[in-house]
Amino acid sequence: METRHLTMISLGGVIGTGLFLSSGYTIHQAGPLGAIIAYAIGSVLVYFIMLSLGELSVAMPYAGSFHLYAKRFIGPGTAFTIAVLYWLNWAVALASEFT
Repeated sequence: METRHLTMISLGGVIGTGLFLSSGYTIHQAGPLGAIIAYAIGSVLVYFIMLSLGELSVAMPYAGSFHLYAKRFIGPGTAFTIAVLYWLNWAVALASEFT
């Protein structure tokens, strides 16, 4: 195998089929322009969230996940809820990748 083959195999493994299936559904529901606008709005929101988490991790370098910031600033109950919901999100997302 050449380098380009390995690159494409690894890229296909990272992206997964869910991206292509959900993109088709989004384009069907919102149309091409609506899908582009929806993905642009979503990517801007994710960008700002990642900027915030980056600033928090530089200012307070705790060992652990992002729910520790909620524990520090809000309380242990909120941190527990965030951790459980984050786990549940990935458990459901993993199951949806199999279909």
